[in-house]
Amino acid sequence: MAGGTTLVAGIAGRYATALFDLARESDALDTTAEELRGLEALLRESEDLARLVLSPVFSTSDQSAAVDEIVKQAEISVLTGNFLKLLARNRRLFVLSDIAKAFRKLLADHRNEITAEVTSAVPLSDDQADELRATLKAKTGRNIDLDAHVDPSLIGGLVVKIGSRMVDSSIRTKLNNLKFAMKEAG
Repeated sequence: MAGGTTLVAGIAGRYATALFDLARESDALDTTAEELRGLEALLRESEDLARLVLSPVFSTSDQSAAVDEIVKQAEISVLTGNFLKLLARNRRLFVLSDIAKAFRKLLADHRNEITAEVTSAVPLSDDQADELRATLKAKTGRNIDLDAHVDPSLIGGLVVKIGSRMVDSSIRTKLNNLKFAMKEAG
């Protein structure tokens, strides 16, 4: 296993570990990680694709045909494409997001990185992301991989999660705290 210290469990963990080992042997860790991120984004953006992947109603051949088309359209590497086809054949596409997360965990351990889940009201610019990485690296002593999401309901600020620690500096939370404080005082 990668690094010997990361534990990924269950179906997703076994598949992620196998994919990680193959990608490492093929010197394709970066490509595979990027393709998995792209697939996760596709799953979030396309309700039809999410339904196809998650629903047991679709046959193996339906899922395999969809995977073949996705691999072709997205110009996915042979390694990741074959992996997706294996998932479709084994009726395991429903764990693709969990596999991607477990793969990132293995990759982060391999690179002495830690993943920071960052949620912001608007997308972070490259300069903001770089500054945030540098600040978090200074705090943790590890390289930082940002997993950025956008949630307009935050109004402004950031919510940063690293492992079990969370820092919420969003305006939404500050307004809620102020509202609660005003109720207590009134």
